[in-house]
Parts: sequence; structure tokens; C-alpha cells
Amino acid sequence: MNRVLFLAAILAAAPAAVMAADARRDAIIADYAVQAGKAAPGFAGFSARRGEALFRTRWAGGDERTPSCTACHTENPRAPGRNAKTGRPIDPVAVSVNPARFTDRDEVEKQFRRDCKSVLGRACTPLEKGDYLTFMREQ
Repeated sequence: MNRVLFLAAILAAAPAAVMAADARRDAIIADYAVQAGKAAPGFAGFSARRGEALFRTRWAGGDERTPSCTACHTENPRAPGRNAKTGRPIDPVAVSVNPARFTDRDEVEKQFRRDCKSVLGRACTPLEKGDYLTFMREQ
């Protein structure tokens, strides 16, 4: 029994980033890093700060109903959202609340294809995708 309590105490004290680790998500981010490095030889890694800016910025190029990611996902990525176009509920995007988020490569790409066009009015770059996932992984 003491062993179980000890393990529970260690897990409770573990930082969110460690708890949020998932090999599938890490592989997706690593792939975006390779792509970002090819697009910009000076690429030095992803930034949660840039990812947060991408998430919160109001863009002018996309659908007027979705000027930012927060239009559907709210200002708090840990909270459930609602699709601004359909009203359909959306699970939180923060990995700490939704550990399965960003673990299916095809689903991640589908979401980026649709949502980047809707919000930014264009495709997201590999740098933007990696920054966004880095930010959400830390939430």
C-alpha cells in the first residue's frame, strides 16, 4: 500500500509537460520540425509563446465568424468550446485536459487544413503548426 501512495505522490508532483508526453504527438511535432527546418534553414525550434500568439490573434483573412482560434475554443484552451459556425460542442484543446488531443496524425492535419483556412484564410506553415502544438502541449 505504501508503494501505491508513493507512486501517487510522485505522479501528483510531476510537471504537466511530463504528464502530457505522448510518443504519437511527439512524432507529429518532430515531423513539423523537419518540415520547418527545410522551409527555414535557421529554424531553432518551436515556441509556445508564438503558438499562443497564433491561438489568440484576430486574423483578417479567414471567415468572419472565426477571426481567431478563440472564436470556437474560447480564451481558455482548457475549457470546452463551441463551433462558431454550427454550435457543435468542442472538447478542450489543452493536452492537460484532453490527453488524446493531437495524437492522430491524419486528424491533426485535417483540423489544421480546415481551421487554418477558416481562421487565417490560408494554410498554416509547419512552424505555425509546431508552435501551436507546443503551446497546447504546455496547457
